[in-house]
Amino acid sequence: MSKITGIPMVNVATKLILGKNLKDLGYTHGLYKETEFYAVKAPVFSFSKLTTVDTFLGPEMKSTGEVMGVDKDYHTALYKAFVASGLKIPPSGTALISVADRNKKECKDIAQKLWDIGFRLIASEDTYLYLSRAGIEVEVVSNEEILDYLKNDNVSLIINTPTKGRIPTRLGFQLRRTAMEYNIPCITSIDTANAALEVLEHIINKKDTEIYALDEYSVI
Repeated sequence: MSKITGIPMVNVATKLILGKNLKDLGYTHGLYKETEFYAVKAPVFSFSKLTTVDTFLGPEMKSTGEVMGVDKDYHTALYKAFVASGLKIPPSGTALISVADRNKKECKDIAQKLWDIGFRLIASEDTYLYLSRAGIEVEVVSNEEILDYLKNDNVSLIINTPTKGRIPTRLGFQLRRTAMEYNIPCITSIDTANAALEVLEHIINKKDTEIYALDEYSVI
């Protein structure tokens, strides 16, 4: 917050504790003026160092760091946050979709958007049945072959939501761990998938991404 607003909040708070007031420090009551920049903060997780941990995020998990994407355009700021956090979304390639039954209805729209952008779609057996019956052009990959697809560099992006928790013997757990080990972007939340697609559609239509120095959006 200090970086994007230009207000040294820790410094100000310390001086207030020591007896100063806002007026003495050059601040007044009310909302501070808006900046022309958007700032998006994203967590960073060190899953690559924890070889037995499921990459699906639960409420008890804590990030090992955080990053911030800044731009005058919201979608570009979000894109920068994704990239800085380690989620590099490819603009094309083959997308593997394998989601739990509760997410299949929402996943239909995501699959269609991926297809419209230009991705080739493949899916696990259950997800394939649902998407193909919904009219989505998708290819099936047997559960026995999915991990080999990942290891042979045949997949550019994975959308996977878990079914029955973090059980190491289940296919979903193995799929997510293999994706991490082979550096394949793996999205485990429908909300994140939708946000990533919004960003991807925006970036594809935008030729350049501006890079700003810290002193361009902060006066600290």
